[in-house]
Parts: sequence; structure tokens; C-alpha cells
Amino acid sequence: MKIYNDPEKVAGEAVEGFLRAHRNNYKRIGDYNAVARKETPIDDKVAVLIGGGAGHEPVFLEFIGPGLADVSVNGDIFTSPDPNMIYEATKAVDSGKGVLYLYGNYAGDNMNFDMAAEMAEADGIAVETVRVWDDVASGPPEEKSKRRGIAGDLFLIKIAGAIADTGADLAEVKSVVEAARANTRSLGVAFSAATLPTEKEPMFEMADDEMEIGMGLHGEQGIKRTKIKPAAELVEMMTEKLLNDDLELDAGDEIAVLINDLGAMTREELLLVYKELDDILAAKEIKVHDVVMGGYCTSLDMAGFSISFFKLNDQLKSLYDSSAESPGFKKL
Repeated sequence: MKIYNDPEKVAGEAVEGFLRAHRNNYKRIGDYNAVARKETPIDDKVAVLIGGGAGHEPVFLEFIGPGLADVSVNGDIFTSPDPNMIYEATKAVDSGKGVLYLYGNYAGDNMNFDMAAEMAEADGIAVETVRVWDDVASGPPEEKSKRRGIAGDLFLIKIAGAIADTGADLAEVKSVVEAARANTRSLGVAFSAATLPTEKEPMFEMADDEMEIGMGLHGEQGIKRTKIKPAAELVEMMTEKLLNDDLELDAGDEIAVLINDLGAMTREELLLVYKELDDILAAKEIKVHDVVMGGYCTSLDMAGFSISFFKLNDQLKSLYDSSAESPGFKKL
């Protein structure tokens, strides 16, 4: 049983609920499901614009605030925001220093954000784009531009907001966020599918004793469907896949870790996942600088979780540690 009014209007009503809950800090852009910090545009600052389909909250809607993004554009459930919404949001937050678009690497998003960028540039607004492609299950290392964006969004939004707050120009903001993207890898596993608000049945069927490693946020096919494994075995499988990519984590390297609930996991399960992961990383002498745990990039009511690694260097560590505050994520 799901609590909706009109299943076709869930995304819009959720945005309205967010605005009412945080009315002192945020504003709507026109009649769109686009939400910005009240103080935008902010003088002498590159604006960070994030967005994508609804159904993944708190990303993207709830990651706007000091040290994070300036505006979020929000489509319907699992649907890209339209170009006009993105364009109007771009105009609303640009201070004259330009706007960075940051979003997941999906065909619909790529097309609509590119169209909006062309419209904005025709108005004289400088726009640069970084697409998130952290999902190691969706493409080989040599074809990263074919990979999907999943929970690693969080780390990139954090770095984008932090570097923009320093007063860096648009080219530098883009360059630093691209460096963060190069250092971010994620992998998920699902035990059951999400159910769309307009449907009564899940998006696909899985047996009660099955899991799928690498399943995407919208039910995209993963790399392996198998019987559910004990936590220790499953986390070892996922960690090896992450470490065998081209991130090149060696003894002494520092990372931030995200244990992300895809929608229906218990806190106990997430803690157990991290316990197993910590044993593996300690044995390899990889240092964990910070752990973020909870539902940050969800897929409605999907049962599953993802693990993300964010490799730190001196600059990225300093930016990551800077303060940030939003309803969906805080770094104090």
C-alpha cells in the first residue's frame, strides 16, 4: 500500500511538500518543479544546478543549500526534467559567473540538459556540464561515458558546492568536479524491484531468494543475477568489483565511503554491510576518512543497497571536509 493522492502527481506534490517544510530557505522557480536557495543568484559565485527524475530522493531535490547545489530541477518519476524548466532555472540562479550542470548520465537527461544549455548560451549565460558516471556495472573502465550515474552523485555535488563557494571561475569548478568524478566508483545490488506510483506490480519480478548485482536505479539490467549470499560474501564480491576497476586504490590511500540504501533496507543491514566492508579495507590498509550511511540516492521502494568509494587527495579532502547543509545531507 502506498500513500498517494493522484499517482500521476506524486512528484509535483512532493516538491510542494518540500517547499512548505523548508519555506524559509527555498523558493520555486516559476510554475516548475524547480527549487532554488532563496538567496540566489549569489554574487561572484558559479551556480551549481543539479537535477533528474523524481523517485530518487533525497537526491536531487534535497541536496540544495550552502556548500552544495544552488538549484534542483525535478522531473516526474524516473523522467528527465524538460529543457524549459532547466533553462528557466539557469536564468534564475546565474550571477553572471556561469552555471555548472551536474546530473546523471542518462539519455533523456543528456538530451534535455544539452538543449537547455544551448538556450542559455544563446542568452549569453556560460554553461558547463559534468555528467555523473560512477556505476561500474554499466560499462567497462575504458568506456566510462557509457556508465550510469548512481549514488556517487552525492560526492560530486558536495565537491561542486565546495569549490564554487571559494569563488573559483566556471572552468576551475568544472575541472575540480571532473577530478572528483574520476575518483568515484559505485556498485549496487537489488533484492526486489521498485513499484511505480501508477502501477500495482513491481517493475520486474525477482524470486524471494534472488539478488541482482549491478542493477540500475530504474531497473536496468545488472551484471549478475544469483541466489542471495550471506552479507560477508556479498560485500566481498562487490568490493572486489570496485577495487578491480581502474581507481587504483593502494595501501595508505584515503577514501570516503557511502553505504546507500536504495529504498527498503533496515539500518541494521546497512551497518552490517559496513562492518564487512571495513574488515576488507583494513586488511588492504586502505584508510577510511569518512562514512556516510543511509538513503541518499533511492529508487522508490526498491530493496537493495550500493557501495560508493570516493578516493581523496589533499584538495578533494579539504573540499569534502568543508561545511555543507541541506535537508538531505549535512557536513558540519
